[in-house]
Amino acid sequence: MTVPPVTGSLHHVEVWVPDLGRAAASFGPLLEALGYTPFQSWERGRSWRLGATYLVFEESPALSAHTHDRLRPGLNHLAFHVATRAELDRLVEGAVRGGWRLMFPDRHPHAGGEQSCAAYLEDADGFEVELVAAVW
Repeated sequence: MTVPPVTGSLHHVEVWVPDLGRAAASFGPLLEALGYTPFQSWERGRSWRLGATYLVFEESPALSAHTHDRLRPGLNHLAFHVATRAELDRLVEGAVRGGWRLMFPDRHPHAGGEQSCAAYLEDADGFEVELVAAVW
């Protein structure tokens, strides 16, 4: 039985990227390791889905710039739940092998503070992903 989405839950996020090939190469394996599956594919875009939510990466012809700066107004980062610290470590290891850079390595995995357990990763285009391990 399919349960309908809850009002207010996230439907999708669309991220415009300067190079679709690079975005698919960095985000694809990470999203799939997080349980997302390929959903849609077209000349200038790809998406991955988990449940009722999906993430779109598009190299739009309407881009007004060709670089991303997470410190400017707009998207700073995407954050994903991770069930355990062991899974967090496995995901970070795979992401770094896939070209992501571990941010704040001197404070990892507590760069968000002593009560947090997270990894902050940045891809070649400057997009940041935060993986947050469950700390209850």
